[in-house]
Amino acid sequence: MQVTHDLQRKCDALQRSIGTLKKVLVAFSGGVDSAFLLKTCIDVLGRENILAFTGLSPTYPHSEKEEAQKVAASMGVRTVTVNSSEMEDENFLMNTPERCYHCKSHLFTSAWEIARQEGCFFVLEGSNVDDLKDFRPGRKACTELGVKSPLLEAGLTKDEIRILSRKLGLATHNKPAQACLSSRIPYGVPITLERLGSIERSEAFLRALGMSQVRVRHHATCSD
Repeated sequence: MQVTHDLQRKCDALQRSIGTLKKVLVAFSGGVDSAFLLKTCIDVLGRENILAFTGLSPTYPHSEKEEAQKVAASMGVRTVTVNSSEMEDENFLMNTPERCYHCKSHLFTSAWEIARQEGCFFVLEGSNVDDLKDFRPGRKACTELGVKSPLLEAGLTKDEIRILSRKLGLATHNKPAQACLSSRIPYGVPITLERLGSIERSEAFLRALGMSQVRVRHHATCSD
């Protein structure tokens, strides 16, 4: 698909917005949205004013962490990784519908700690307009902690971000959508390392068979 006039207008607005931020920390997972956001920040502000921040957690597959590091390295940007602490929070482990809020609160609190140490004025994350269509309690954490969402503010959809990513030559432009492993566990079923590990191994097995996008659900009736 071509970049339409309307999409170019959104892209220009995004670049103008980012251009006012000077020095930023980008919450970076290695997915489509955060990769496009990181690349745009680099192009607008320069690598010396960007820090890519990745939270390490059992709720994300090890393969995703490795891929995120490779993508960031290919852009030549400085990175920092921090062990996220949501697995120490009983509010998260209880797995209520507010699970994502507690997780993002831990992630962005850590991000701000690093940002202040590094002299970054803003923390950015990669939500887009389509995310507003789903139940996303993590948005509340963004608002409370003053995290900016430039892609959302520019009115960009997921498909539009893929188009722009392809134009920029980003290998992530056609990457399947990902979600944290805890989202595979029904609300009310406690989140444990054992359950997360079981889900990760099952999905890795299916990908080894050639399936590009899979979701393994852990039901409460399953034995651990």
